[in-house]
Amino acid sequence: MTTAIGWRRALVRALVRARVRAFVRGREAALAAALAAGAISLSACDREATPDMPPGRKMHPAPASDTLTAAIIPPDSAIPHDSLGASMRRGLALLTQTGDSLPGYVGANLRCFSCHLDGGRRPLFSLVGAFVRYPRYVDRSGSVATIEDRINFCFTRSLAGRPLSVGSREMRDMVSYLAFLSRGIAPGTHVQGEGTPAIAPLAGDSARGAPLFSARCARCHAADGGGTPAAPAVWGPRSFTIGAGMAREQRLAAFVRRAMPFDQPGTLTDQEAYDLTAFVMSHPRPDLPGKSGDWPAGGAPPDVPYATRGHAAYHPPPLIARKG
Repeated sequence: MTTAIGWRRALVRALVRARVRAFVRGREAALAAALAAGAISLSACDREATPDMPPGRKMHPAPASDTLTAAIIPPDSAIPHDSLGASMRRGLALLTQTGDSLPGYVGANLRCFSCHLDGGRRPLFSLVGAFVRYPRYVDRSGSVATIEDRINFCFTRSLAGRPLSVGSREMRDMVSYLAFLSRGIAPGTHVQGEGTPAIAPLAGDSARGAPLFSARCARCHAADGGGTPAAPAVWGPRSFTIGAGMAREQRLAAFVRRAMPFDQPGTLTDQEAYDLTAFVMSHPRPDLPGKSGDWPAGGAPPDVPYATRGHAAYHPPPLIARKG
């Protein structure tokens, strides 16, 4: 009897040691994959001009410093076929058709993938790895934010809506999909392509931007900036608020430079991107109540278009009052 008990205990200890070794090897492999992401560069904008590019225009490929390696990005086909996978697929559907799925929480005609392109996988404001970077301290709010807080920042600021309940199924589903996109990435790891790409600081001119918008942008975003079925509003009551990240000049110019026009990304110069940004931001957009409380310790970036502690508004646009 005693020998049998001792044998069982030895077997349990051996199994535990094996599982610990497997766990450690898995974490090491994840870290190695995340580190490898920084060693390989794939440019989403370094491509040939499309056949319908206007004659005489030259391609101006954007810098390739902020790029992702496709090796760490899981395809949607890898979502498991179980209850967790069902949650991930619901989360993907919410991120894809945000306003249609959650009309009571979205005021703009944008969706999450309007800014996070290619299902959040493009190396430009990429969602890959976002899940493992939270919780973290956010200077803008002056507090530690969870991944749920970050999602609600987008709902209230970029989508001009209201926050979801942290415990709602919709929130859990979106978090589940973001966790899937971060599969194999070690907690706290940064991946290239996650933030704002570098762009030279230039002065935009809205007068130069107006004809550019008509020629390069209006076919998708409409002449009045209100959007079409093909693309969202860029100003007006159904666009992003003054408190959105895209309302900052440098961020919007970088996005335009790298991603627009949608079918010809990289064909604009840095100066054209800033001129378009100046034109877009000269039009009215939704206000964000309480915005003056951002950056409570001071230190707001210089291009924030509203006043905060120790910071004067930078080229503030006309504001549209929020209702409800």
